[in-house]
Amino acid sequence: MTYEPTAIELSDSARTWLIERPIEIAVYIVVALVLRFVLHRIVDRATRDRPGGEPRLLRPLKDRLPAGVRDSVAAQRRAQRARTIGSVLKSAISIVTLTWCVLQILTVFSVNVAPLVASAGVVGVALGFGAQNLVRDFLTGMFMLLEDQYGVGDIIDVGEAVGTVETVGLRVTTVRDMNGTLWYCRNGEIARVGNMSQGHAVAVIDLPIAHSAAVPRASEIALTAAIEASEDDVIADAVLERPQMLGVNSVTAEAVMLRLTVRAKPGQQWAVQRHITQAVLTAFDEHDIAAPLAMLSSVRSAQN
Repeated sequence: MTYEPTAIELSDSARTWLIERPIEIAVYIVVALVLRFVLHRIVDRATRDRPGGEPRLLRPLKDRLPAGVRDSVAAQRRAQRARTIGSVLKSAISIVTLTWCVLQILTVFSVNVAPLVASAGVVGVALGFGAQNLVRDFLTGMFMLLEDQYGVGDIIDVGEAVGTVETVGLRVTTVRDMNGTLWYCRNGEIARVGNMSQGHAVAVIDLPIAHSAAVPRASEIALTAAIEASEDDVIADAVLERPQMLGVNSVTAEAVMLRLTVRAKPGQQWAVQRHITQAVLTAFDEHDIAAPLAMLSSVRSAQN
């Protein structure tokens, strides 16, 4: 007795569910994974640090680096900016490819995706209203990064916090103030930013003198002392222009206030201000420029 092999014949429906549709699903999954991998590699290459140059992603974006900023700080700032933007792009790519793959698989199973898309839109609107502060933080952070309003190492004023930027993220910016306190500032709550590290800074020096002092002579002595002090090795590299005497800034019952300004490198204005103030006060003492009575009274009280 012999047995002859018989071919298994599948019906059209069985062939569709067991062969054709699994192949279609596998193709969609493979395409989504390959597309995600390729796009992620492109983003990684665009955000990768390059020796002697900035990441390719930042080339078309405006870069507002502080004048005279150190190379290490500039590189850290560019790298963090590129990484943050790159992470957002990679997350968006993953979401889009995953959504496309799921919708295509549902279409293979003859599922009408139109109601799902409409429902997803309604859910997205509801989540947007519920998490509008979070969305605002992310959008504000994106614009801050794209416009390069500030970066790591900058000294900024965001209202409550004034200090040095340590990290810049999409949702939170951290600022270290002069007392060492680390402030976590939500990007959506930052209404205005004062950046003290872009371009140049101005050291403003107010010099009080007595009413009886000769203002022209005091102004000349102060300007001469300020010019000599600005040429000292201690602050010479931080001074960008010669000091300028603006003259009498205010007159009160206690004193006449002279104002002197010096243009300096960003972040160096306070050191310049202290050094020149000390030099001018020393010159006033040497040339017998009378100090205000209130100042003399406070000095005598401190000595007693």
